[in-house]
Amino acid sequence: MAASIAASAFFPGSPAPAPAAPKNGLGERPESLDVRGVAAKPGSSSNAVRAGKTRTHAAVPKVNGGGKSAVADGEHETVPSSVPRTFYNQLPDWSMLLAAITTIFLAAEKQWTLLDWKPKRPDMLIDTFGFGRIIHDGLMFRQNFSIRSYEIGADRTASIETLMNHLQETALNHVKTAGLLGDGFGSTPEMSKRNLFWVVSQMQAIVERYPCWGDTVEVDTWVSANGKNGMRRDWHIRDSITGDTILKATSKWVMMNKLTRKLARIPDEVRTEIEPYFFERSAIVDEDNRKLPKLPEDKSATAAKYVRTGLTPRWADLDINQHVNNVKYIAWILEVILFPMIRPYSTC
Repeated sequence: MAASIAASAFFPGSPAPAPAAPKNGLGERPESLDVRGVAAKPGSSSNAVRAGKTRTHAAVPKVNGGGKSAVADGEHETVPSSVPRTFYNQLPDWSMLLAAITTIFLAAEKQWTLLDWKPKRPDMLIDTFGFGRIIHDGLMFRQNFSIRSYEIGADRTASIETLMNHLQETALNHVKTAGLLGDGFGSTPEMSKRNLFWVVSQMQAIVERYPCWGDTVEVDTWVSANGKNGMRRDWHIRDSITGDTILKATSKWVMMNKLTRKLARIPDEVRTEIEPYFFERSAIVDEDNRKLPKLPEDKSATAAKYVRTGLTPRWADLDINQHVNNVKYIAWILEVILFPMIRPYSTC
């Protein structure tokens, strides 16, 4: 009884079961009952079936002369099935339900896999697109770079311009992360008020090897004082996987006035801004302090050895300070140097 009630609750379209017939004196139920509940005679059952067939024949019309087939269909629909209608054979198709649940589960698993994607290569675990972060008690800045296809040369290694751009990018991001970036290209707020910006006066770089396409490099940079009116910035580039040194570099910077294009002293306000970030450490211990010889001013044959004409700065060579970027100067110099002299450490 409980099963019947549950089935009717879940499947309201199914017919309610007929009430059980009363048993006779011997404890047996009659085979059939008439409308008054009186047990019918054994022969009356076949008569009732024949009467039902006759009513069906009359109810089903003939279609295009197909009287026999129409009557057969009517008989098939009217005659009850010999299989008893139970709770179990009225349940839905479980195979279809299981297929739908499996499809939903696989779709959810795919979405979760995309959200929880983890690379298999160890070097891909590094945030190569990260902005960088301050380390070493706030005195050093670190940023990772991935060597891309447009940053390599004919020998499949990164060019020196690529590495120099990494040095410049980390220097600017260091100032920005420290909250000292003003309106100029690397200028502090106090420098921007006075139309001052930094220019590189000297740089030395020692390249151990050139990274290959797809490598990820880790760049550390920090600043320190250089005399009374200068600043020093150092870099150390390593392979992010092996930790091997790729490049060490040091540079010296002076201030220039954007309007007069003349060198300027460091104001006390600017020194107060940058001094808390000074870190007395040298990337290159034995520095090459040799000065470049002065170029002859006349038009003699000696001057022709050092002078190359036709290098006119383009608009793309200027930075935000309307000044030829130091990386562009390096590119100009390399144009007159033989290839074997600048590629002794190619390993790719």
